[in-house]
Amino acid sequence: MLQEYDARNADIRYWVNGVLRHRDEPGISPFDSVVQGGDGVWEGLRLYRGRIYGLYEHLARLRRSATALGFADIPADTTVVAAVAETLRANDMTDGVHIRLTLTRGVKVTSGMDPRLNRAGSTLIVLAEHKAPVYDTTGLRLVTASVRRPGPDVLDPKIHHNNLINSILAKIEANVAGADDALMLDGRGFVAETNATHLFAVAGGTLLTPYAIACPEGITRQTVLDLAARHEIPAVVRDVSLVEMYTADEVFCTGTMGEIAAVTEIDGRTIGAGKVGPLTTRVAEIYRDHAAATGVQVI
Repeated sequence: MLQEYDARNADIRYWVNGVLRHRDEPGISPFDSVVQGGDGVWEGLRLYRGRIYGLYEHLARLRRSATALGFADIPADTTVVAAVAETLRANDMTDGVHIRLTLTRGVKVTSGMDPRLNRAGSTLIVLAEHKAPVYDTTGLRLVTASVRRPGPDVLDPKIHHNNLINSILAKIEANVAGADDALMLDGRGFVAETNATHLFAVAGGTLLTPYAIACPEGITRQTVLDLAARHEIPAVVRDVSLVEMYTADEVFCTGTMGEIAAVTEIDGRTIGAGKVGPLTTRVAEIYRDHAAATGVQVI
């Protein structure tokens, strides 16, 4: 699975600390913490007809992550929302847009990992692209990566940080295997998530999803759980083994970038009937309707 380039993004402008720049114009200092050591936090947002779904939930997670890393200068929500709105207006964007927010510790006075070298405040980056949900809606093929998701004893995944080497290594394994993405296990051998999304299995009409121990607390994941309760779809959060994924009636993944996407093969095993299942279809429809109708108006 390779995302396709959208020609409408050829001349987009991105926002860095109050300045809008053409995508080909550099705007990040080589002394910025995110360049020096991946020292930043990020969120992905999706725009539906001028509304961003889960906006303040994402901003709250951004703030928690920055606080956990001890950032000295965390912009207010109003500042971030204004930056997002300005970027969208500059690019004449109203729908079908993915927005990546990045907040770094800021620019250092000299190279080095020590946060005391940061004396100029944080860097806020807003990148908005025309981008439909990125996954093939007919079903994804996953392979289990040898790379494990770290738990809080190594690097707490509740920090939604920019150091994505763990995910990239798993994605490389998936690419080599000719799969769409990699399924990743935690340090105990239970399912964590994929290299980019959370996972749900369907067994006997019940949704199963792993604990958010070795993966971030997904906004879309939580929305699916909330909507399941509202629509009387049984859902259980617990440890889930790889064998349970192999033998599930259906499997799907969740995330802002791809919304709800079915998984039809894992490690060469056909999942269920090998096609998008009825509960996956129902959850996807409920989610899309909810996200489009309940977002925060920003433009």
